[in-house]
Amino acid sequence: MSQTPVTFSPEEWAEFRTRYSELKHSMNNALAVFMALSELAHRNPDNYEKLGKSIANRTPEIVALMQEFTDFLDTKGPPRVDVP
Repeated sequence: MSQTPVTFSPEEWAEFRTRYSELKHSMNNALAVFMALSELAHRNPDNYEKLGKSIANRTPEIVALMQEFTDFLDTKGPPRVDVP
């Protein structure tokens, strides 16, 4: 597999940083909620349902953001080689 350098214009770097920041922010927020609800559920088992609902609701959002970020990278760099 060859290592072809990829260059970004200043505008592309700005877009990359913005998209990465949004992804990181969303993931950190979701993880903070999961951790807080996990602690509450540990103290009171009645909160496990709330934790499960939160995970079920937030996870698809995170997956979609990660896919959008991957799609963005795919448009800017060399073709991706999927590893089995």
